[in-house]
Amino acid sequence: MPSSLMYQEEMFVILETDQEEQFLTPEELLDKLKIVLQNYPEELPRELQKFSNLEEKATYLRDNFCELDIGENGYLQWYVVRLEK
Repeated sequence: MPSSLMYQEEMFVILETDQEEQFLTPEELLDKLKIVLQNYPEELPRELQKFSNLEEKATYLRDNFCELDIGENGYLQWYVVRLEK
């Protein structure tokens, strides 16, 4: 049986074209995804078409994907990480 620790989203590491890796909280990642979705609406995965507002799209993207191809502009990848305290 998997440990519940596997499903805790403490932090995300973000990999982006021509950028240093970043560590973001789930809320910070959600804000970043909203900006990306606004700036690149033509690059949205099909699954997001069923949602009517930006918050729902960004939340679904964060929770169900780990990469977004933004065409010629590059890519955005995010992965859950657990930081040692």
